[in-house]
Amino acid sequence: MISNYLKLAIRNLVKRKGYSLLNILGLAIGMTCCLLIFQYVSYENNYDKFPSKQKQIVRLRLDSYQQGKLAWQSAVVYPAIGPTIKKDYPEVEDFCRLLPNNLVLVNANTNAKFKETQGYFADPSAIKMLGVQLLSGDPDKALNEPDNIIISETMAKKYFGLSDAVGKQLQMPGSNRDRSYQVTGVFKDHPHNSHLRINYLTSYATLVSQLKANGDTSNAAQTSFGWYDFYTYLQLKPGIEGKQFESKLPAFCDRYINSMERNKVNNLKYTLSIIPLSDIHLYSNYKYEAGINGNGRAVSFIFLIGFIIMVIAWINYVNLSTARSVERGREVGVRKVLGAGKTQLVRQFLVESLLMNCMAVLIAFLAFNFLSPTFNQLMGREEPAVVVMSNAYWLWFIILFVAGTLLSGLYPAFVMSGYNPVSVLKGAFKNTSKGLLLRKGLIIAQFGISVILIAGTIIVLRQVNFMRHQDLGFNINQTLVLDGAATLRDSVYMNTYQPFKEELLKQTGIQGVTASTNVPGQEIFWTTGVKRMNPANSESVILHHLGIDYDFIPQFQLKMMSGRNFSKDFPTDENAAILNEMAVSTFGFKDPTDAVGKKLVRRRDTLTVIGVVQSFHHQGLQKAIDPQILLLVPDSRDAYSIKLSSADMPKTVATIENIWSKHFPDDPFNYFFLDDFYNQQYKADQQFGKVFTLFAMLAILIACLGLLGLSSYNILQRTKEIGIRKVLGASTQKVVYILAKDFLILVLIAFMVAVPFTWWIMHNWLQEFAYRINIGWWIFLIAGAIAVAIALITVSFQAIKAALANPVKSLRTE
Repeated sequence: MISNYLKLAIRNLVKRKGYSLLNILGLAIGMTCCLLIFQYVSYENNYDKFPSKQKQIVRLRLDSYQQGKLAWQSAVVYPAIGPTIKKDYPEVEDFCRLLPNNLVLVNANTNAKFKETQGYFADPSAIKMLGVQLLSGDPDKALNEPDNIIISETMAKKYFGLSDAVGKQLQMPGSNRDRSYQVTGVFKDHPHNSHLRINYLTSYATLVSQLKANGDTSNAAQTSFGWYDFYTYLQLKPGIEGKQFESKLPAFCDRYINSMERNKVNNLKYTLSIIPLSDIHLYSNYKYEAGINGNGRAVSFIFLIGFIIMVIAWINYVNLSTARSVERGREVGVRKVLGAGKTQLVRQFLVESLLMNCMAVLIAFLAFNFLSPTFNQLMGREEPAVVVMSNAYWLWFIILFVAGTLLSGLYPAFVMSGYNPVSVLKGAFKNTSKGLLLRKGLIIAQFGISVILIAGTIIVLRQVNFMRHQDLGFNINQTLVLDGAATLRDSVYMNTYQPFKEELLKQTGIQGVTASTNVPGQEIFWTTGVKRMNPANSESVILHHLGIDYDFIPQFQLKMMSGRNFSKDFPTDENAAILNEMAVSTFGFKDPTDAVGKKLVRRRDTLTVIGVVQSFHHQGLQKAIDPQILLLVPDSRDAYSIKLSSADMPKTVATIENIWSKHFPDDPFNYFFLDDFYNQQYKADQQFGKVFTLFAMLAILIACLGLLGLSSYNILQRTKEIGIRKVLGASTQKVVYILAKDFLILVLIAFMVAVPFTWWIMHNWLQEFAYRINIGWWIFLIAGAIAVAIALITVSFQAIKAALANPVKSLRTE
């Protein structure tokens, strides 16, 4: 019996090739989109799942409240917190701390020299807790002693040409050659699906040793409750509930942090929270993250789009199947007269549905494998071309496929198997009003979703465009940034840097050179509490510090709102400060002019405000502008910004490199263009915009196929009416209007239903951005107009074809 059903199903598909192709195409596109989306969502949700005890590991977050208001939330905390929590709470099995540690390293034997980033000072426990897989070396001893370093396999090959580098030495070049690191382990390259990018780890004992050598007598790396630069992870004991443990942290903060005199005097309060290791990538976007994390809300939204696309595809199947019900009504009638029961007919139509869906899923798998590398490239994946989808999402897809196949097949099956054979064979076949309402409801749902997707696409693209082209408050065009010289001792640095700068300025393609502790686009870690000298009881405000030289403000074209820039004509400027407008407001000054000349207290220093600059977006528009203080640090060596005017960039860069090598022979030459670097902050949002637009367009395409099906069905039902109208003199335009009117009404209803949903969804999405567009009414007008145009084009194709048909042939059906 099954083989008979299968033969009939194949015969029907072959007999109606156009219908079959349209149906299979819609289903295949929907399934391919769903697979690509599930692969993307699977990857995003599988970050940091590789450590063996990842379910027990959490990271601490520090929240600061100033005058009772939340000031900031930080991914880094104080170094004393980890060991103190382990001592006080038996629920904590272990802890580890990471402190960013960029190095310039050289292999003295080969002179292979590089500036290394994405490395950390780390406790020995970090190896096991964070899933660092040692290929050689002892994980229990590799980070126990000062000057121990473990490096990635790639890094080992880069310096030594082999992966087993245990026992080798790496030195600090230049005047730091007295310090060398012993390689005590080589680890497998850290997985890309981790919120941490780890190229190397140096022992925490190295940090303690370095601080002690620099005169630290307080053992700050172990005991400080004021130096918050440390990523701190806790490993809870099995069975400990995270939320229950988190509820004990306010008491810990009150005991060790909030009770400190400086915090009580300045009305500062701190709280600690935890976040599971596997949640950091999608749900942690706080200050000082180790890297750019993902967006859990965006991932969930795209996951929902995957479901929506599949639902639209199966709605199409229902509409296209019922569109053929008139054609197949006689077939059903004959088979019923010949003795076929309703159950047999239902089985037959379900086999057809299953066959069509299986053909579609086969095409979808082929398309998925073919498109995956391109899609991963679009998403900016760093991994090999194919990203494996986890078993959980394959199960999701199988469940969705089975459920959708059954549900989309059952409705047409029961509708067509329920026809009265006598009525059908007499030609008196009509559909029920309930069936017609259902199909119209499906069209409204499809185009309602289409309006949401069209308007959503416009809003997403406008927000990304707004961020990229908004006035930032400074000029970063034609600016090349060099990583600062790190190998020279402070005593000789300025005697080397100044001739370097003067030689650069003599070059025809270079307009300016300035040094600073950070450049726009880099997160500022240098923060300190600052307060007004008068009134004496004023409270401290956390300010983000930017060290600059005399040329920074004019070169970046920052706008002075009041006062002046730092000047060599004023020796006292070493104790001066320039504020941004946000800091002026935070301190409670009336206006920029009121702030100039006022005294500020910063730790033991007294600073005089000599100027106020217009607030500028040091970081992307996703983040609010922080209160900022600019200090004169002419010997800044973190970054050198070079303003270029040459059209021959390669030649200019080569010239700069030659001058660099002459003055800083022990430092590698690393550079980037500031506008490209700054715009990297919008990379995730741009990728989301691309993916959203792509799948929105495909969803709309599939919805059009559904409308095509219903319009085809409607025109078949009204064949005689069209013939009569034509005989009575109706023009082609009149007939097209009559046929298209009902569908346009459905689209307008869909538009009215979709508008409030769209506004609510996109308004919530925009709240993630500190600076955002307004959702104007015209966006919905454009979305509605596009939806109407799509519907009109789709329906008109069938309507014009019917209107141009010979009315005599239509009336012969009587």
